[in-house]
Amino acid sequence: MKKIYLVLGVSIFLILAFGIYQYTTPKAQESITYFPIDPKVTFKSLQTKLTLMDKPANTILWKEHSTLDRKAYLRQDAALLYANGRLLDELWNWKQNTAVLEQEKRITIDKSALLQAITFHYAELHENEDQIFSSQSMSSDQFYFVKPSHSFKSAKTEDENKWKKQLDEHTQRMLQLSWNKGLRHFSINLKNYQAYPLSQFNELAKDVLPGFTKSETARIVGNLWEGLYKNYILGIKKADGTSANPKGSTLPLILIATDKTHLLVLTETSSGEPILLRQMMGAVD
Repeated sequence: MKKIYLVLGVSIFLILAFGIYQYTTPKAQESITYFPIDPKVTFKSLQTKLTLMDKPANTILWKEHSTLDRKAYLRQDAALLYANGRLLDELWNWKQNTAVLEQEKRITIDKSALLQAITFHYAELHENEDQIFSSQSMSSDQFYFVKPSHSFKSAKTEDENKWKKQLDEHTQRMLQLSWNKGLRHFSINLKNYQAYPLSQFNELAKDVLPGFTKSETARIVGNLWEGLYKNYILGIKKADGTSANPKGSTLPLILIATDKTHLLVLTETSSGEPILLRQMMGAVD
């Protein structure tokens, strides 16, 4: 009997000890949260790449990778792929205690398209219990796919120039109609905002956004992608509290208030419903 009690006692102790360890040890969560940027930390390499595969036919290989100059408490990359201005697919992945992240996906394309891939690369760094920093960067790629099996990044022939013009105009026309519809629906006066499609915003933000410092730009970018991840990538948050699948939604238009108080994200669901996400910018440096 004493042996049985001893075994039970040891088992209970181990269970309690494990429970206390689980309770007191913080767990990383699948999220993007902006923390002050650590200027000492950099990405050694990062890339987003689209390639037309030989087999199977009409298949795009979509890859992204990033390598930080050190291991991070949390690494996360979020990637979006648009075809003719509408979200075709998403990639996101996160890992703890690593410097490297890689993702890839094969996607079949059933029509000619302008393909635009955008990736946000993120790292959360814990120097000690009281100090949390982050590092972030962006990469992108785009190319033109023409059925049945032709692709190019920049037009070099007369035919490619013609296809590029057609796909560019088709995409821009659709997006302009969608954005104008949303601006009217929400009574937004463009005179009060700097407006950038997400693809253009990301390219500008690699340096500095017009009218902002480098540190202000980093905060805007980090907060924007934090909001995009929670309220767009994981499901478009609607005003009634429900969510919609982001696939088929339009490339977001980013609207930065000229008074630097807030920014807006304007998009449209696959069913044609205008969506507006609002984010306060807070104090600038």
